[in-house]
Amino acid sequence: MSDRTSPRRQFLGAVAVAAGATILAPILGDNEVRASETPDGSWDFAWLEQMKGKHRQLFDVVRKIEDIPGPLHKVVTYLDAWRDVFHLEHPHVSTVVGISGGGFPINVGDAIWAKYKIAEKWQISDGPEKRPDHNVFLDAPATDAKRASVRGLQARGTTFTQCNVALTAIAKEFALATHDTFDKVYAELVAGLNPGVKLMPANTMLIGLAQEHGCAYESV
Repeated sequence: MSDRTSPRRQFLGAVAVAAGATILAPILGDNEVRASETPDGSWDFAWLEQMKGKHRQLFDVVRKIEDIPGPLHKVVTYLDAWRDVFHLEHPHVSTVVGISGGGFPINVGDAIWAKYKIAEKWQISDGPEKRPDHNVFLDAPATDAKRASVRGLQARGTTFTQCNVALTAIAKEFALATHDTFDKVYAELVAGLNPGVKLMPANTMLIGLAQEHGCAYESV
């Protein structure tokens, strides 16, 4: 008799264990997710949740800027196409520009640009201005109002981000060149980013998060 009932008891015991695991799994799983996805420090990820557009695209600036307006015209082309073909604009279309080392000048305010000679270091010229002393990507000049610009894209709902890994490396380089402390230079660079720029821990992390939030990807 014991031989015949033992397998049944083992089966019922396994069912009970499985049932208990099923009941506990969502609870443990939720706790793990909440614990692991709570950011440390003051990182701002809320803007990802605030993207409302059905059509979303991340433009990953991975190359050195070789001309003006650089990769920004790609974002304008994307937005113009949705506007002209489907009559859709922000907030129905959401765009993100992810910037790391090569595109750093795009995110720099005029004071930082002038102090650290950004145009010289990144070999940026703007027509007759061989080494402009201001951020030439920030605004379109009066003579070329249609040129792609940071503020123009921000007005159309575009979010600009800055890779902190790249910013840290740049701060170390600037601190070495100026014989200043890294902490002071890093804080200065963070404060000197263009208004609205979102500082992200790493650009590669941004790419994953943006895709998780429905963004298509384009390397520019």
